Amino acid sequence: MLQEFTIAAPAGSPSAPNLSCHVIANAASHPDQVVFKVRTDGGLRDITCAQFHEEVRAVAKGLMALGVDFGARVGLMSRTRYEWTLFDYAIGYAGAVSVPIYETSSAEQVSWILEDSGSVAVILESEKNATLYESVSSGLANVQHAWVIDDGCVTHLKAAGLEISDEALNLRQARAGLTDAATIIYTSGTTGRPKGCVLTHGNFVTEVDGALDVFADILLAPHASTLLFLPIAHVFGRIIELAVVRGRTLMGYCSDTKTLVPELQEFQPTFILAVPRVFEKVYNSAQQSATAGGKAKIFDAAVATAVAYSNALESGSPHVGLRIKHHVFELLVYKKIRAAMGGKVQYAISGGAPLGVRLGHFFRGIGVEVFEGYGLTETASAITATHPGAVKIGTVGRPMPATTILIAEDGEILAKGPQIFTSYLNNERATEDCFTSDGWFHTGDIGALDDDGFLSITGRKKEIIVTAGGKNVAPAVLEDRIRANWLVSNCLVVGEAKPYIAAIITLDEEAFPAWLALAEKPAGGTMAQYVNDPTLHLAIQHAVDEANAAVSNAEAIKKFIILDHDWTEIDGHLTPSLKLKRSVVQSSYHDEIEGLYAN
Repeated sequence: MLQEFTIAAPAGSPSAPNLSCHVIANAASHPDQVVFKVRTDGGLRDITCAQFHEEVRAVAKGLMALGVDFGARVGLMSRTRYEWTLFDYAIGYAGAVSVPIYETSSAEQVSWILEDSGSVAVILESEKNATLYESVSSGLANVQHAWVIDDGCVTHLKAAGLEISDEALNLRQARAGLTDAATIIYTSGTTGRPKGCVLTHGNFVTEVDGALDVFADILLAPHASTLLFLPIAHVFGRIIELAVVRGRTLMGYCSDTKTLVPELQEFQPTFILAVPRVFEKVYNSAQQSATAGGKAKIFDAAVATAVAYSNALESGSPHVGLRIKHHVFELLVYKKIRAAMGGKVQYAISGGAPLGVRLGHFFRGIGVEVFEGYGLTETASAITATHPGAVKIGTVGRPMPATTILIAEDGEILAKGPQIFTSYLNNERATEDCFTSDGWFHTGDIGALDDDGFLSITGRKKEIIVTAGGKNVAPAVLEDRIRANWLVSNCLVVGEAKPYIAAIITLDEEAFPAWLALAEKPAGGTMAQYVNDPTLHLAIQHAVDEANAAVSNAEAIKKFIILDHDWTEIDGHLTPSLKLKRSVVQSSYHDEIEGLYAN
């Protein structure tokens, strides 16, 4: 039986013919409102709506003066920082198309993206990026300019733009319409060469309008603020950036996650956005600290109370005894976890991968409600989301405004809406494969809608494991539970056409020294020394047992191995949103996987 659910577009959407119109409107209506806090050598610098608009115009003029025409593509390779947003809007203001490149991209990826997109210029953050670009530049005939942010290219472009009149810039800004391309985002994907996903101003304006509609209590609240640390090159970080700019929400930037905790504590945001792995790390770090301090039982009781409290909020009201326990743990545990996030965080928005029931209840129970969104690059970020007034933990929410979700007969999630992309660049066949004959977009995920329109995701269509015995197994259920263990970093569940389910597990490099101390092993030991240690295997077996408790015996993990290293984005095993590239890992560790079934 087909399931379908639609949410209508908010009144007044689309709110503008292109994204730069939001910057113009803000400067006109609230010129003196501070919307950015930017770290400089002298401390934090305030930037108002009017100042941002003025900077965007000045840089846009520079781009025009140096030959960036309407519709031209401009590569943008940088970490998360104010200049990313400045160039994002300046490129659009000049009628050009931004082409984000992850700061961690390899030379081959940079070359492919700039060549395939036909970029005429590229903006690089640092000498490091410039050196990488130089290694491939000889093969890029179209790229006429390479500007480096740290070398003062903003000042250079502003100076170059002095020859462009206001009238010429205004004509260029007004030329882009809803059907014109705003960006080409190359999907990192989990297989194959990246595809250039063309997203229009209409795609983004629709998504921004919807985000401000459903998250108004968060984005538009008095004194609302966020510290952006996810890569803006990813569509999830990008859409929050665009929504925050349109909503005039105060925004700061953290370019290095190694300094995230002190920067959160300095900035004190009211909400954050992150991928599930970040929430897992917060939970696991708190668990590790409690265990190392001999307070594991207290922490476990605090977790159980937080989850129970969250469940009670969902079903009615916590009873007096539970409220008392919750208050005690608020003082002992919850307050300290929130302090690590800055102390004022009330809300978080999670995307990029499923969060899971366990973390959803835990964070709501400690006073940080996590709203979960679901979408893809091709859908300009979220097509469903939980949000204030519409929460069911364990689901990814109801359709976003202007969106229809359909569950096909085979369980695949299909979608329609004005935020869904137009095409892959230079790849007509791939574009055709993304849509049904009547225009529904194939997400590739399996899910179900309940009677209230809340979507649950049960697996990835291509990731369902079918064992030799014909049992269908969704690996995400097992992997999520195993990653809940403070000692675990990542996990790949395998078993396609095999007699049983098995797993490859990696350890958290930050947690490993704490395990050495708890296990009374010599300090300074390496993971390579202990991957076959019986005590370590017993600890990981506990995590596997916890995961197996959620599934039938036929779906349970029967064997596992522990690696002496973790998977990273740099080595190509994780996407920039920290999702596992399953096919890449399976290929890289073919021998290890076969070894799990050797006997």
